[in-house]
Amino acid sequence: MTTTVAVVGCTHAGVFAANSILREHPDWQVHVFERNETVSFLSCGIALWVGGHVSDPKKMFYSSPQALEQAGATVHMHTDVTDVDVAAKTLEFRDLQTGDTQTLPYDKLVVTTGSRPIVPPLPGIDSKRVQLCKNWDDAVQIKERAHDLKNVIVIGAGYIGAELAEQFSTRGTQVTLIDAADRVLIGLDYFDASINRIGAYVIGSRA
Repeated sequence: MTTTVAVVGCTHAGVFAANSILREHPDWQVHVFERNETVSFLSCGIALWVGGHVSDPKKMFYSSPQALEQAGATVHMHTDVTDVDVAAKTLEFRDLQTGDTQTLPYDKLVVTTGSRPIVPPLPGIDSKRVQLCKNWDDAVQIKERAHDLKNVIVIGAGYIGAELAEQFSTRGTQVTLIDAADRVLIGLDYFDASINRIGAYVIGSRA
């Protein structure tokens, strides 16, 4: 009897999980679910792209939906997993483009949804002038806006924030870097204590 695996989310962990499972069990059915239109995006490259150090944005990806399909996965892009019944081992999902919903019975579940930026509940935070820095869509918007920006405020002085501030400054943009801590890259102080903790500090994200 064929084993069905559902992989929810497809950044680094999702790509690695799907490929590893298919390599070890090529006869298994692996379904990959991703809300966005891309997989394997190297978000650490956003700042370098803004600074003009990335000649081709395609270099910020090391896999694709097509590559996963060639490996044997069934890939559901632009798809939102709306409910998971662990006891019944069923997963409900909705196509974000058509609105169609389906249910997938599974044998094994892999959750690799990654993290999301922390958005503080501040007045005006929903302004179009406030830009997140996380995924490919964010990267495209930041790159497009970078040409006309004279002043930029970067909130969060972890690794990504500090590097983004540096790259904006090399373009001649006036940059203000803000963080609650008394110095930049404070998350690196906690590396030995917890990898997860450094992730929260460095990229300003919540699992």
